[in-house]
This record gives sequence, C-alpha cells and structure tokens, in this order.
Amino acid sequence: MNMKKQKPKAIVVGGSIAGESCAKALVSAGWDVVVIEKTRGPPTQNPTGAGLGLDPLAQKIVQSWLHEPELLYNNTLPITVTENLATEGEKKISWVIGREEGAKYLTAYWADLHGLIYNTLPPEIFLWGHQYLSFCISEDKLTIKVRAKDLETDEIIEIVGDLLVGADGILSSIGHSILPDFKLRYTGYCAWRGVFNFSENDSETILGIRKSYPDIGKCLYTNIGSGSHIILTELKKEKFNWVWYVNQPEPELKGNTTSVKVSSDMIEELHQRAEQVWLPELSRMIKETKDPFLNAIYDCDPLEKIIWDRVVLTGDAAHPTTPHSGRSTNMAIIDAAVLGKCLEKWGPDHLYSALEEYQSIRKPVTSAQVLHSRRLGQMKQGLSIPGRKRPFDPKTASLEDSEFILNKNVPLFDVVPPILDSIFRSA
Repeated sequence: MNMKKQKPKAIVVGGSIAGESCAKALVSAGWDVVVIEKTRGPPTQNPTGAGLGLDPLAQKIVQSWLHEPELLYNNTLPITVTENLATEGEKKISWVIGREEGAKYLTAYWADLHGLIYNTLPPEIFLWGHQYLSFCISEDKLTIKVRAKDLETDEIIEIVGDLLVGADGILSSIGHSILPDFKLRYTGYCAWRGVFNFSENDSETILGIRKSYPDIGKCLYTNIGSGSHIILTELKKEKFNWVWYVNQPEPELKGNTTSVKVSSDMIEELHQRAEQVWLPELSRMIKETKDPFLNAIYDCDPLEKIIWDRVVLTGDAAHPTTPHSGRSTNMAIIDAAVLGKCLEKWGPDHLYSALEEYQSIRKPVTSAQVLHSRRLGQMKQGLSIPGRKRPFDPKTASLEDSEFILNKNVPLFDVVPPILDSIFRSA
C-alpha cells in the first residue's frame, strides 16, 4: 500500500506583503504553510500603507502568482520616466537635474497589491490576531516549534513545522530572537507620507499639479531642496502618492513600530514648512491631503547571515533598508520567489542546501542595494557622507552626482537569478 508522503510545513511570521509573498512561493513549491500575524484581520479593505513601485522582476513574479495576470495591470499605473528636480524654496522655482526615459515600473497602492496576492491564498492558512512569542529547534534538529499568543483569548498555541520564515519587517521579532544585541541605524531623518485622493478634491489643486508636473501619471518626480526631498507619483484610482523626507533628531517610538504618533500641531507645522520649501502647487496638495503619517527611517549594515538551522529571514527582516531605491517591497517579493524555488529544487530532505543557496543568491544583491540606498538618502538629504568633501547640493550638482542619483544606477538592478529564469520568461 502506497502511503502519501506528508508535505513539509513552513511557519511564516508576518502577514504583510513580505509574509504573504513567502506563503505564496512556498505553497507553489509544494509546502504546507501557516502564517502568524498580530493584526486582527486581512488589511485588504483598510486604508493601510501608501504607494509603492514594482520593478520588472517583481512584476513578473507577482504575475506568475496571480490566477489572472492582467489583474496586476488593472490595479497599477506604468511609470516610464523618472525625473529629478532641484527646487529653490525662496524663489519658488525648480529645474531638471536628471531625467531617465524608458523606466519600467508599476505604481500601486499598498492595500491593492496586498489584496492581489492575498486572494490567491487559502484564507485558512492565516492566523490573524496572533502574536509570535518564541521558537525552539528539536534536539534532533529535525523540526522547529513556534509559540504564539491569541491576542483575543490570551491562549498560547504551539505549532510544529520544518522551517520558520521571519518575514516580520524591520523590527523583526525573529531576528531579535537570534541576534538579541542587534540594533538598527537611525538615518537622521523621518518620512511624511500621504495619499491625495483627487476624486474628492478641488480641481484647482489638480490643475496646478498637472501644470507643474506635466508628465505626472507616467513619471516619478523627485524634488530635491536644501536638506530635504520629496517624491511625487500618481497611483491608480485617482490618487497622488507623496513622500517627504525631513531631517530631525531620532523620535521617541512607542511599541514595536517605526511609526511616529502625529499631532495636529505637527501637521500644522508640516503645512507651514511646505509653503516655505516647495512650489505652491505641491504645498497646496500636501495641505489638502487627509491623514498624513510619519515614519522614522532606519537601516542597518548588511547582516553576516540570514539563515540559522531551520530559520530564514526575508524582506526587511533580512535587510532593513531605506526607501530611496524603491527596493523594500521588491526585495521582499524577490526573496520569497528565490526561497520558494530553492526549496522546490532541493526538496525537504535537503533543506540546509536550499537555504544556503537562497542566502548565496540574495545576500550579495541585497547588501549592495541597501548600501546604495543609504548613500542616495544621505545625498538627497544633504547629509555628510564618509569620503565626500561636502554635502550634496542640488543647486550646484555636478554631472557625476546628478547621474549617480538616477534610479538606473541601483546595483545589480537588472540581474535575474538563474533560478528564476522560468518565471521571468513565462510571465
């Protein structure tokens, strides 16, 4: 009598895009998956997060996961141009210091992308409202046991599996369990973020934006002022997404989050400062944006390892990064795809070989991109950079500096790992 072989089981901690991407990649590789997430339910119907950009490889991966690949295009806008502008706040003028044609990004609203991936997965694999507590590896090193708490009942549950995937973000509890002395590096600035819904707003504001930024809808604009910069792009469903980076001392954070509690006084100060440093059309849009939110920006030097026995880190848990190269979500999606393909290639009996290959493929790429993004942020914020005589000033930028900050110079950007060739060619 033939006995059906039991599937290997992965326990994923984190239900955001990084975690659900890992779940999708591992289910596709033939694994059973359980996802532990502390939020009470799927965020697909909530106004969570802001805008993001998908690079060509991440687009192909997401398409390969969808039942109907065209759904990705139905929920995104293509970006074919990126443009960097120097802005003189006092004179209220801007001029182009760099422009890149032929970009191939898609802009998406965070909740829309999360929903696309989430809807391809069996809902019963998610344990919503459960907080990860700890893990331990069996004495024979053949299994791993995870403890989690039901936040509604306080019940402690235990889950036994073959692999633990830490996809729980920049403040990873899994990472802290392995590296208790690990600390993030505060960059020296925070990011105000907002999504402006222009289906509900005065047309004068929209006309002003479209006049000042004539390629909005197909262009990602970066306005660089004195010690500050702001990103502006359009999203699907009549929305503008903006991210404004502001130099400031490290804020006091409460709880396991990089979000800063925002007061009405802080928002009023934001509006006043916008009038001083940005074009009137841009400052008006910022002022009319509902519920802007604030995040402290961190990264860290590349970790020496991202795998330990039956534990693997992915996404921001593996390589906390600044947002300036648009890598965070993209790296998380690519991490997941590579991990899934490595596990599929090697099979559950050769788990350690699969994890070693995953690390060998991803770590050189993510390490280079994290450090590149760090330098980009330092330049655009006018901060001191080791080995550089003076801070970057957009008003006097050299051709070399203007070229460096173009998106096309992200290291290893066009490299497709051979293990993903089938995805890239077929999607």
